[in-house]
Amino acid sequence: MTTTTTPGGGSPATPDTHTAEARGRVLPFPITGQEIVLIAVIAVLWVVLALATPAFLTGSSIVPLFVATAPVALIGVGMTVVIITGGIDVSVGSIVMVCAVVVAKQLVDSGLPLLPAVLLSVAVGGMLGLVNGVLIAYGRVHAIIITFGTANLFRFLGLQLFGGTTVNGIPDTLDVFGRGGAGRTLGVPHSFLVMLVIAALAWYYLRHTAGGRHLYAIGGDANAARLAGVKVQRRVLLAYVLTGLVTGLAACFVIAQGTATLAPNVGDGMELAAIAAVVIGGTSIMGGRGSVLGTVLGALLVQTVTSGVTQLNWPSQLASLFIGIFILIAVGADLLRQRARRTT
Repeated sequence: MTTTTTPGGGSPATPDTHTAEARGRVLPFPITGQEIVLIAVIAVLWVVLALATPAFLTGSSIVPLFVATAPVALIGVGMTVVIITGGIDVSVGSIVMVCAVVVAKQLVDSGLPLLPAVLLSVAVGGMLGLVNGVLIAYGRVHAIIITFGTANLFRFLGLQLFGGTTVNGIPDTLDVFGRGGAGRTLGVPHSFLVMLVIAALAWYYLRHTAGGRHLYAIGGDANAARLAGVKVQRRVLLAYVLTGLVTGLAACFVIAQGTATLAPNVGDGMELAAIAAVVIGGTSIMGGRGSVLGTVLGALLVQTVTSGVTQLNWPSQLASLFIGIFILIAVGADLLRQRARRTT
């Protein structure tokens, strides 16, 4: 009878023990040290900003902060799943643009109700995500090449739909996701609550289902996962479709943030903000390890920094500087962790 040894050698382990250890290597703890650090950093920033600008902790500042965080964090949830598999999606900003202009035009031209508008945006996002997924999963070309190409294609499509002008006279159909009174309950923005629910579902899926564990396994070693029976192409395709779906919903949040006018620059930079949130949240850019909770905290930190710089009347470029520093610290911490694992 053959026995199973532990990865580091030593005494034999039963198959159940080996399976538990293997899952322990793949799945993160319910809350990691980096997430605890992020919570502490956000708390310190909030205290400092509250002392520097007493208006920071008022509803007029916190509500817009949560509203701005919601679409970035929501896209970040999908981006987390993609990066866990070892991929990346730099086309999400262009997907937001296409979804937003399609929905905005339908709201203006057809008076589309709330639910059909949301479903339309999610469906368009899902179709664009499907394009990315098919090309990446079955084309066997690196994700950054594919999504960089589709980002330009989707952006061209969005510009054609805009027709060289803005979309004006957008009704208040999506105000339920906005920052006004219709957009919140007990002071909490609906968009932020929806984002938290979706993030919780994604967290559960990644941690407690076979499909979620397969995504981590693919990011760790796709060939080994394939040999273990994981349907790698199907899982990768699913990751990009999921990202497209949540990006479509995020586009509704973006429309609700603005005025009755939608400009062709909608979605600009959202891919960078989402990737920043994911990396700051502790997801390894090399794949195989990541946390949805970390991503939500990363998005909240990014928006806190942006809001703080604005309220302190500092040059807006400082927000990019601070976020860049946080990204470098997060990447450096990830490299140190990988080096420590290799030497143990």
